[in-house]
Amino acid sequence: MDVNEMNKRAVRILKQWDPFSVGEQMYRAEIEDAVMALQVLDDPSELAKKIRSIYGFSFNKWIPIEKCVDISYKLLALKYEAKHII
Repeated sequence: MDVNEMNKRAVRILKQWDPFSVGEQMYRAEIEDAVMALQVLDDPSELAKKIRSIYGFSFNKWIPIEKCVDISYKLLALKYEAKHII
């Protein structure tokens, strides 16, 4: 899997996540920022904190870190698969 395919799959995962139950269309900018963070972060905790920051800032709402850790593990599994690490 190449980087473009990984990014497309990451977008699908994030669209399904919908942490604020507002519909997937409402997260375009946040999904883009989260996918960019996925490119540079490899630690699940750091990625979770970044995702929480991105979504929390945009919606001025708090997300429990556990929810962000769950999604960060899914995204990092995808990244490791793309890089043939697993």
